[in-house]
Amino acid sequence: MTNAPAAIVRRGEGAPILCIHGNGVDHRLLLPLDEALNEDGRWERIYLNLPGFGGVPPLAPPGGLPDLIDWVDSVVSEEIGSRKFAILANSLGGLIARELVARRKSQIYGIALLAPVVDPRAEHRTLPQREILESAPGLLKTLPKVGSYAFAEMAVVQNSENWERFRDAALPGIRAADRRAMVQLEADYMVDGPLPEQRFESFEGPTLIVAGRQDHVVGFEDQLALSANYPRATIAVLDRAGHNVHLDQPSVVAALLHTWQSEALGPWR
Repeated sequence: MTNAPAAIVRRGEGAPILCIHGNGVDHRLLLPLDEALNEDGRWERIYLNLPGFGGVPPLAPPGGLPDLIDWVDSVVSEEIGSRKFAILANSLGGLIARELVARRKSQIYGIALLAPVVDPRAEHRTLPQREILESAPGLLKTLPKVGSYAFAEMAVVQNSENWERFRDAALPGIRAADRRAMVQLEADYMVDGPLPEQRFESFEGPTLIVAGRQDHVVGFEDQLALSANYPRATIAVLDRAGHNVHLDQPSVVAALLHTWQSEALGPWR
């Protein structure tokens, strides 16, 4: 049982694909990918709001990462049951997705990870220097304070098109985030035991890992190193892209997802 309601947005019918967002945002960050996921018309897209985000109350204390992972696993039991499913996840959601593989490997068709957290311990990450490839001070001055700060902190290409994508997909979740939930996560931002790959060793399902070359939050080198555990992985490092890689390079990510989902949907054909 969960101790917070599972706020879920469902779209379409077919094979379930669980969509898991990262820390500090909500399911709306992944909605720009919905059109790409619906190209074949064969996915039931299950967009999950994690506790403390998207209006879902925070978990009861301690409410750290182990509790969050258990919560997501219980939602899978309640909403998907024993059916096979795929996962699309970004940032912290990418770590949770890999934890689900460790627990439910035989039930998962494939996973697509966008700028995933590899190791929750920041000191263990290989990170590039913060880099802004295109700045627009005039644009930033016209934005609302919260939006300007958040956009400037994350965006590699700071132009009006990227701002509009960030405004629509990221900013609503940032504004709605429960700070208590984020404090609880920060206080216990560790997984129980070794990292997931050390437990499941190899996942043979279709895998897509997309990283941003200018991602100063989780980097790209650690994501490349995951390939040893995913023999069917396609790994892409996209230039002119930071942590919100699918907002920075929407067309490229959509094309990569199209190829991945064709493979992941194989058993349903």
